[in-house]
Amino acid sequence: QIQVMESGGGSVQAGGSLRLSCTAPGLSSKACGIHWFRQVPGKQREWVSDINGDASPITYTNSVKGRFTNSRDLAKDTVYLQMDNLKPEDTAMYTCVPYGPRACRNSPAGQGTQVTVSS
Repeated sequence: QIQVMESGGGSVQAGGSLRLSCTAPGLSSKACGIHWFRQVPGKQREWVSDINGDASPITYTNSVKGRFTNSRDLAKDTVYLQMDNLKPEDTAMYTCVPYGPRACRNSPAGQGTQVTVSS
């Protein structure tokens, strides 16, 4: 298992941008993929994006396509979620969860990072 940590959330106005980070020692060497999820209190967790260990393929839920970009920096053991043209409906707690090779599976999500978008 690996332990991820999310950061980069904050409060922005609609149309603004934020870049979330998901970091963990060994994320690159173990070739872990990363799921990004988001959740609003009282609602089900929503899948946002995936990036595989080799950064291909990268997939997105329809509501964020064209606005969010998922990428990774192998040297920094970090995955980024660049969020542009943010909308109030993007407001949520964002978490990242590793997947892929045995060393990555069943790893817990981090504590999350809050994104708040005001209209």
